[in-house]
Parts: sequence; structure tokens; C-alpha cells
Amino acid sequence: MNASAIGFGGVAASLVLVAVAVGLSVRDRLGLERSILWAATRAFVQLVAIGGALALVLADDAPVALSWLWVLGMIVVGSATIASRAKEVPGLFGIAAFALGTAVSLSLLVVFGLGIFPLEPRTIVPVTGMLLGNAIGATVLAARRTVIELREHQPQIEVRLSLGQGGPEAVRPHVREALRTAIGPQIEQTKIVGLIALPGTMTGLLLAGVEPLDAVLVQTAVMFLILGSVAVTSVIIGRGVARKLLTRDHRLVVPAAP
Repeated sequence: MNASAIGFGGVAASLVLVAVAVGLSVRDRLGLERSILWAATRAFVQLVAIGGALALVLADDAPVALSWLWVLGMIVVGSATIASRAKEVPGLFGIAAFALGTAVSLSLLVVFGLGIFPLEPRTIVPVTGMLLGNAIGATVLAARRTVIELREHQPQIEVRLSLGQGGPEAVRPHVREALRTAIGPQIEQTKIVGLIALPGTMTGLLLAGVEPLDAVLVQTAVMFLILGSVAVTSVIIGRGVARKLLTRDHRLVVPAAP
């Protein structure tokens, strides 16, 4: 069997552990069985639909403009996802779009400007997807943690403001802590690459028959880009959220806890 083409039978076989997870949820009364089944079903439907669309975008004769439109669509959807995960922050969609757009632009400039990958549809869309997929989780965490940190330390911040400190300076220690929380997991993930974790890009290339060293070099480049994009998006979001919660006359207005 071709390792890169498992077919629907292979997908069905991979549901074994999903069934085990559902069974454990039922046995231990976790109440997660519906969520697990819905997540698996939704992922399958989304991936099949996206696979059909990507076949058109990544075709050999497809114009590069389609790939860039796809990238724009991913940024919009990603920004909407971030905004929906931290609804208490006003105007988060615009901040998220700026953060994701900045990280993607810088990363793709490095990738294609320095000739790491050729400028083709088959590289534009997958690289962007990997960058956004990792950045969105950290960005959502940065937004949430910034709100929580400012809410929990509001008395200390207001004391600093009353003593004449500017808003950005008064909230800076707490935004810094939120950013450490958001970026930390990606730093730890980067540390264990190769020792414990074999990342998806490298695994996919190995399954496709690419030489191990070539697969490692590609994965290393992607890993560095992901780490940088996570840091960029998290910092922009954290600072952006803090600015949104500070008024022009340097008062802190934090939404109530849900």
C-alpha cells in the first residue's frame, strides 16, 4: 500500500482510538462523548471539503492569484475565530487580522524572498496554513490571559495610574506575564522537537519517501517560522488588547468575568 494514500478504509481504521475515547468518556461519566464525536465528524467533513477545493487551487495550471486569495481567506477566518474566543474584548477582529497578516507577511517574505521554498501554489497555501494553525492557538491564549491578568490585578494597576503612570506602563508587567503564558508552550514544543516529537511536516515528508536529512531541513525552517510567528502574533494581540481596555484618559476598563 502507498503510505501517502491510505484511502477511506485507513481513515475508518483510525477511528479505533476515537471509539476508545468515547468509551472512556461514557465509563467515567466525563460527558465528552458528544463533543468527541462531533469534533471527529466536523474535522472529517471540513477536511474532505477543503481537499476538494485545494485540488483546484493547487493544480499545476492554477493561477497563483487563487493561492493568495486562499491565504486572505484563512486570515479572515482565523481573525474571526480569535474574536469569537474572546468576545469580551471590543474590536478584537481588527487586532487579530493585523497580527495574523503581519506574521504571515513577514514569514512568507522570508520563505520566498530568501528562496527557502519556490513561489508556487503548492508551497504558499500549506506554509501559510501551518503558520496560522499554530499562531491562532497562542493568539487566543494571549488575548484571554491579558484580559484575566488585567482583571485580577486591576487594583494594583489603578494604584499605579493614580500615582501618575501612563496606561501602557501601568499594565506592562501583567501583559508581559500573559505573553509568557501564551508563547511558552511553543518554546517548549520547539525544545523537544526530534527528541520526543516528530512534527507533521517532517513525518509527512518521510512517509512520502523524502530523504531524512532533507525532511529535517524543511521541518527546521518551518519550525523556526512557526516560533517567530507565534511570538509576533501574541505580542501584537497582548498589547492590542491592553490598549483596548485603556481609555484615552488612562483609565482601565476591564469587562466583568463571565
